[in-house]
Amino acid sequence: MTREKQIILSAKVISLLFTPFYLPLLGMLLLFMFTYLSLLPWLYKTMVLTLVYLFTILLPTILIHLYRRYQGWSPIQLSARERRIIPYLISILSYLCLAYIMHHMHMPHLMAAIVVAALLVQVACAIINVWWKISTHMAAIGGLVGALLVFSQIFIFNPIYPLCLILIVAGLLGSSRIILRQHTLPQVVGGFLIGTLCTAVGVLFY
Repeated sequence: MTREKQIILSAKVISLLFTPFYLPLLGMLLLFMFTYLSLLPWLYKTMVLTLVYLFTILLPTILIHLYRRYQGWSPIQLSARERRIIPYLISILSYLCLAYIMHHMHMPHLMAAIVVAALLVQVACAIINVWWKISTHMAAIGGLVGALLVFSQIFIFNPIYPLCLILIVAGLLGSSRIILRQHTLPQVVGGFLIGTLCTAVGVLFY
């Protein structure tokens, strides 16, 4: 395998590992690690994480895959700006369902704030996508940065080590999206900034 093929393969693996849908799950993990919610019973935390996984990762992934197969498109064809509206709607509806369930179950406010913040990111990206193809991969990891920074201020802890790790991953992910020719540098940076801003606003003001 040539060096160029190795780089492309690595970029594909990184893009696959850090799917845009992981933001609420990782945000919930941050809550369980750095806030008073760490005191919750492990069974309750497992139930919450499972619920979040089902509605923000598994369900959207399956429905989008079925939609793509129905249309007869390849993953590359689906990534075209004009074909991304249905995947956005699927993810938005899935997040709305989760937010409703969490409200009905009277889950702690901060948990709901994570889902609402992730929903804001999806809605912002869907609106921007009408005119400009923004990177949802980078919006998701930017959202993780926004959540971490807000939590560090609310709960008074030093975020430097997890922040450095996330920024390294963000650099690798952004480079991967450019290497795969899915996005330009402005689209990658724009996605990161939109994700950071929407999540910070969502968590602070929900």
